[in-house]
Amino acid sequence: MDPFAAPPDFPPRSPLVRECTACGACCSAPDIHALGKPLGVPCVHLGRDCLCAVYMTRPAVCRNYQPDWVCGEVAPLPSLEARVQRFLEIYGLEEEAYGT
Repeated sequence: MDPFAAPPDFPPRSPLVRECTACGACCSAPDIHALGKPLGVPCVHLGRDCLCAVYMTRPAVCRNYQPDWVCGEVAPLPSLEARVQRFLEIYGLEEEAYGT
């Protein structure tokens, strides 16, 4: 299965976006237990430029992350906050993250 093909419930994404776009969503939206990072909160190591300050020593969970169709869904959004919100919406995690 092509990890860049959107699931049936989502519109197709561009097959051209297959690399990390440094949008910061993967460092902000999911919880990262190895770093004690909660859901929906940017990692303390994520800079304003959406680049990792500890990239060379980042934990295995971060090293093993592979871009997929979600990146094509969130990367074009205009702000990190919008990208995180969309990521949480895709996975149905808004209530868990925000308690709403």
